[in-house]
Amino acid sequence: MSALRSSAAHLARRLGLFDTTMIVMGGIIGSGIFINPYVVAQQLPSWAFGGLIALVGAFIYAELSSQTSASGGQYVYLRDAFHPGLAFVYGWALLLVTQSGGMAAVAVTFAKYVCALGRMEANDNVAALLATIVLIVLTMINCLGVRAGSTTQNLFMILKLIAIAALVAFGLTVTGASIPGITTPTAVTSGGSTSSTPGIWNSLTAFGAALIPVQFAYGGWQTSCFVAGEVREPQKNLPRGLLLGVLGVIAVYLSVNFVCVRALGPQGLGETRTPASAVMRLALGENGARIIAVGIAISTVGFLSQSMLTAPRVYFAMAEDGLFFARLAKLNRARVPAFAIALQGALAVVITLSGRYEQILNYVISVDVIFFALTATTVFVFRHRAKTNPSLLKASPARTPGHPFTTLFFIVACCGVAFSTLYRYPHNSLIGLGIMLTGLPAYLFWKLQQQKTPNTERPTPNIE
Repeated sequence: MSALRSSAAHLARRLGLFDTTMIVMGGIIGSGIFINPYVVAQQLPSWAFGGLIALVGAFIYAELSSQTSASGGQYVYLRDAFHPGLAFVYGWALLLVTQSGGMAAVAVTFAKYVCALGRMEANDNVAALLATIVLIVLTMINCLGVRAGSTTQNLFMILKLIAIAALVAFGLTVTGASIPGITTPTAVTSGGSTSSTPGIWNSLTAFGAALIPVQFAYGGWQTSCFVAGEVREPQKNLPRGLLLGVLGVIAVYLSVNFVCVRALGPQGLGETRTPASAVMRLALGENGARIIAVGIAISTVGFLSQSMLTAPRVYFAMAEDGLFFARLAKLNRARVPAFAIALQGALAVVITLSGRYEQILNYVISVDVIFFALTATTVFVFRHRAKTNPSLLKASPARTPGHPFTTLFFIVACCGVAFSTLYRYPHNSLIGLGIMLTGLPAYLFWKLQQQKTPNTERPTPNIE
């Protein structure tokens, strides 16, 4: 795999290893780590297992990213291993479901925390207005250039790491505390087992249910591959950044969960939906709760900044292939796809103002993990091609350790999470899959348009 897309060379390669590592961590760590531990209070090993899945996934994506310098990440891998139609459906689902819906939900989360800190009434209209403002500001920053977007993302990533370090440090000063006045002991079981009868099936489904929010919390590391066209020495820096970032997040997540369990106890953790605030309140009183609220607000902005930096590069790649609006492939004076960035920001704002972000967010996991599994299978395709034509393989690419067993483990794990999501939330999962499949007629439409007006300036490339 080698060929670089024609206009990808015009993107500014201004991101180094540190930027890539921060992008990986920023794409994973949102607000979930401050909130999700209560969901897995009775299934704590799922955090470690989720980290293992993410680490294996990082090795797989490191191998794939070491083979090409083109922006687009999963879109590029799926296109060149299977078919442009499958890649288009991925990009379509990213725009309509997984990225825009997630950004809208996180933006509203930021707005609600800001309202709480400012002692304002967090009604839907105020939250939507604040969320819209932050989305517009981040859109404008990223249109100024990849360096501006990356610096903003790095700053918020460092600030959120400081907030997490404070949570862990102060949390270690609290031990075995109880949380009075909490009356939601069914919080874990509400999304958990459908039966109290012990058995292998119930245990597996309970563990699978715990993995759903964990998979959501660990997701996002793959987005660093979207900006490959703007990374210096991408075949070296992207694989390293992926592995360093995922390992860093695993350490962060396990530390936070350890502190939450130690401070609140398994029962106390299972009975609160705001474990980080509970820990800091026990350690520092109400001031502690306010400090962690600031940390969560910072973390949400950092996630939004990372999303605005990375996802538009997929739509840029689709447009370069003649499968989306041609304007999305245009670069501005700062050598970034400003129209693609504006599209991402605009759709996130529309979803925010519609108030449908929570509903759309429920559709994310089932779609996301399917494409994780499909992308992992591209390793088999590319390695098979390299066997028949060794010149296609780089001299020293990153290699997935333990392949094919580790790759198969990742695929099976993703399929397991997809099944658990479908089993427990069939309505939401089917809607998510339905939205994803609307990409097929959309692809046929753009393919027809491409045939009518062939893109002779930017022929569809292949990873060789």
